Amino acid sequence: MTAVSDAKRLGKRTLFLAHTKELITQAQGAFETIWDTAETGLYVAEQKDNDAYVVCSSIQSISRNLHQFKTDDFGYVIIDECHHGAADTYRKVLSYFKPEFTLGLTATPDRSDGESILEGFKNVAHKLDLQQAVELGVLVPIRCIRVKTNVDLSTVRINGVKYYSQDLESKLFVPERNNILAETYLKFVKDKKTVVFCASVRHANEISKLFKQKGIQCEAVSGSMKSAERSRILDQYENGDIQVLCACDLLNEGWDSPKTEVLFMARPTLSKTLYVQQLGRGMRQSEGKDYLMVFDFIDNASMFNMPYSLHRMFNLKEYKTGEYVVASQKQFQLDWDLIARGEKPSVFLDFPVDVADYELIDLFNWQDEVKDMISQLEFVRMVDIQTETIERYIREGKITADLEVPFGDKRSFKYFKEATIENYAKQYSWDIITPANMKDKFMDMVKTMDMSFSYKPVLLKAMFEHVDDNGRVLVGDIVDYFMDFYGSREEKGLVVEKKQSLYCKDGYSNKDVERNIFMNPFKWFEDMRFMSRCRDIEYVEFNRHVWKRLTSEEKAWIVGRCDEKLEEYYRKRLSKDKL
Repeated sequence: MTAVSDAKRLGKRTLFLAHTKELITQAQGAFETIWDTAETGLYVAEQKDNDAYVVCSSIQSISRNLHQFKTDDFGYVIIDECHHGAADTYRKVLSYFKPEFTLGLTATPDRSDGESILEGFKNVAHKLDLQQAVELGVLVPIRCIRVKTNVDLSTVRINGVKYYSQDLESKLFVPERNNILAETYLKFVKDKKTVVFCASVRHANEISKLFKQKGIQCEAVSGSMKSAERSRILDQYENGDIQVLCACDLLNEGWDSPKTEVLFMARPTLSKTLYVQQLGRGMRQSEGKDYLMVFDFIDNASMFNMPYSLHRMFNLKEYKTGEYVVASQKQFQLDWDLIARGEKPSVFLDFPVDVADYELIDLFNWQDEVKDMISQLEFVRMVDIQTETIERYIREGKITADLEVPFGDKRSFKYFKEATIENYAKQYSWDIITPANMKDKFMDMVKTMDMSFSYKPVLLKAMFEHVDDNGRVLVGDIVDYFMDFYGSREEKGLVVEKKQSLYCKDGYSNKDVERNIFMNPFKWFEDMRFMSRCRDIEYVEFNRHVWKRLTSEEKAWIVGRCDEKLEEYYRKRLSKDKL
């Protein structure tokens, strides 16, 4: 609403960008209500209202059709949920348009990939955290009830700071836990608008089915549903008979439901960002809504894979049933005064809870401990040394982590302070790889390329043969290049590779070649951060700090150097085969 009012105040032609249809249609409604004198149009899927004064578009549609707009078509550009703004599609759009003002909106400015969202924005105009928003009366305060379950998460594996989804699902698919969710709703919040956050689509469907069996008007929603059906369910929840939504990911960000009074945190998560996003769905103000009630479902977990809860989130060591977790000082004081006089706050009248319930909470949040530390994987990618060397030095005790997080019985995640890595780099004469020197390191690697097989120069030649302007190459093109290269050598009667190589065997498939490429040599380039792979749309890309700095002369030199290394490799190979 604030963004729409500001756009109206400026009065310039406006482009609103978001990544989901729900966000876009909500924005269109807000513009039509607040700035009713401006023609508002959609730019999504088949509907392309290019000439509207206010264009509400998906980032996907606009990025694919930039040629239909002039760079100065819009005086004001609004990016909703702009923590996605470091993604390539957003970079492309932000660099194309030249508005007078660009506004980025987000409730979760921290990105899990470490990329900065500020590159597309000149400054941070305003920051407002949940506590400040509640103090100002912008959002409703939060109360909490913790519900213990008998589910054991202590053996659920974690990958960095995420649970393995398959492990998590296997633990959560137990009738007892689902029954606790349904019975909690019936006992405490029957007939209140409630969102249940679930771990997966299957989990959401199972819980929704159980709620329905108990006579609760409930539906599951997910991104896999058809848009029309999803919209119908959301509308029926907001304005009709549906009382409970079981959601997986879809409602984490952007969806606006002021009528939601209760959240069930039934999805264990190690992500602070995800937990905050889920909280935001229930904190909107609505007539008659004094607070949001959050039910934290507390599963058994080890101290190292304990999921977030409200009390861990806000570092509160004491828990009393139903009390405020986030509130203004005045609201806290009102509750304390009532209890001191022997009276009950309204929450204890609305919910059948016991004011005497009390719990001390262990707040060792290792996630907070490691947020400014560097993982073992990142360590490898910071120095010009291979994964195997780092692993061997750790096994031999030459490298010791600053923090070790157990993972199962035998493995652990290791984290290092930046100063520790700098000291080890100095001790073992390793260079630190930075964005500034990454291209030079890449060029040095090409000059001194070590080769157990011929794969590295073949991969580089494939990349430069098919690379686009953004430094990307389709995986299929790389696979075809490898098959043509080694197949051609075989047809000509030339040495193909070592006898144990895939390419010296009969009947290998495209999938075999792809697997071979990503095991060796791609992994080497990935470890050094020179290349990365996006599995969603099947391309490999050069690191942008390498690609942007390479001149056309350097690219040509690299291809020539690869030819030299291949000639040298096969000359040695031929000599060995003759012996």
